[in-house]
Amino acid sequence: MKKIYVRKKCPKGVKLLRDPMLNKGTAFDQKERETLGLLGFLPSRVNSMENQVMRVIDNLRRKSTDLERYVYLTALHDRNKTLFYRVLIDYLEEVMPIVYTPTVGQACLEYGHIFRSSTQGLFLEAGYKGRIRKILKQWPYPDVRVIVVTDGERILGLGDLGVDGMGIPVGKLMLYTACAGIHPQYCLPVVLDVGTNNESLLKDPMYIGMQQRRLRGEAYDELVEEFVTAAREIFPHVLIQFEDFANENAFRLLQKYRERACVFNDDIQGTASVALAGLYSAVRIRGGSLKDQKILFVGAGEAGLGTGNLIVAAMRHEGLSETEARRRCLFVDSKGLVVSGRNDLDERKREFAFDGPGAADALAAVELVKPTALIGASGRPGIFSREILEAMARLNPRPVVFAMSNPTSRSECTAEQAYGFTQGRAIFASGSPFAPVQAHGRVFRPGQSNNAYIFPGMGLGIMACRIRRVTDQMFFAAAKTLAGLVSEEGLACGSLYPPLNQIRKVSLAIAEAVVSVAYRQKLAGKPKPEKLREYLEGQMYEPKYEHYV
Repeated sequence: MKKIYVRKKCPKGVKLLRDPMLNKGTAFDQKERETLGLLGFLPSRVNSMENQVMRVIDNLRRKSTDLERYVYLTALHDRNKTLFYRVLIDYLEEVMPIVYTPTVGQACLEYGHIFRSSTQGLFLEAGYKGRIRKILKQWPYPDVRVIVVTDGERILGLGDLGVDGMGIPVGKLMLYTACAGIHPQYCLPVVLDVGTNNESLLKDPMYIGMQQRRLRGEAYDELVEEFVTAAREIFPHVLIQFEDFANENAFRLLQKYRERACVFNDDIQGTASVALAGLYSAVRIRGGSLKDQKILFVGAGEAGLGTGNLIVAAMRHEGLSETEARRRCLFVDSKGLVVSGRNDLDERKREFAFDGPGAADALAAVELVKPTALIGASGRPGIFSREILEAMARLNPRPVVFAMSNPTSRSECTAEQAYGFTQGRAIFASGSPFAPVQAHGRVFRPGQSNNAYIFPGMGLGIMACRIRRVTDQMFFAAAKTLAGLVSEEGLACGSLYPPLNQIRKVSLAIAEAVVSVAYRQKLAGKPKPEKLREYLEGQMYEPKYEHYV
């Protein structure tokens, strides 16, 4: 970054080694060691960053489980952020599944048992009401630009994990830095500790949050309001990303704050954008246009409904009326097909209600509505059964199957099942990564429908040009941009998204698209740079050591 917060006086000795933003470990040179009081605290040999990276990777590969690797990398993050981000960027495809999905799911399940550091973010418990502003001001880095906040009630597909869900904001912000170059000093993870209704956590002596049932109603809303108000006051250019709130709060809070503050909900809007991008790529393979598709969603929560609404907007962009577009997006929830004759539907589901007979389950719905695309956002592992996948293959020459639930243990089907039960004809993507699959004489490289393709670039654009509000048009532009970056070679081997090793280029392109929308909508707080892409690229943090002496 051109402008980052730097302490006026560099600490010395042990204090310097304990500052993760400044610590270089064995990379401090001899002059720095003598001047900064480090003699004797480090072994004599001065290491280059390259040597340090290789040592980290060697140690990482010696670990026997991904959870051990997660703990090891988290310790590095807490000790030396510059080295951590160098490792993450240089070995993204190997390390990202450890610091984020799927391993972060297991880490959240065991968070209280592996907890080591209390300085990764802020834990704002309900009892701190009236003191949130004071606590935020105590955060050591005063120029926060991105906050990821959760209340831990719906962590991935794992449910209510309370403050053990802190692993998600921490992991998301790691990706903001690694994928889009947002300096770690601009990032703040927050968990609102409002209790938990998870019985096992309420009884677990290792649980690190308040062991009481969840706060609801007016008291809950007052805490969120105090947090949002204080965050905007103390960090006036901050983007707030709501993450892993339960349905009842996620939609409501997004609606409440989206016109008042720079906020978005990644589960609703980010998931929608990356899914829409995948559908655009799928249409390139199967032919036709998006408006010709009939899409059946299995799961009618934040991800499913958010995706449905963005697809409706995209279909309208291609010429359909809203009514026609909604007729092409159908939903299955826990009670079967969402139909107009049901009296248990809330307003969000009723907008997509099928005007026809019901279907008791996903298989019956597939046979009834004959979709061209099946999108899983259910958190129900294995719900895309062999019978469902075979039915999709019978109904379509190239069935589109997205198993988007995270982590891997919650995926609606595996890549091997999707290709195997459709004679290799499925156009497949998943929320968690799957290895290449050899089936029916071909090697398929399934794409990961990962929100990390979207939200870091959104954050970079918002931060760099001080965008005041986040709009649906920005997520639509991000989806179109992402789909346009998929090569013909990628499509030929079944991948609907660019390779992860290109993600910083992807984030830069998405930031440019988002900023262009912001200037058209007059939502940017800075004059538009003449060379926008060069300007954005110049804002991207590159982890390298600075010389202090």
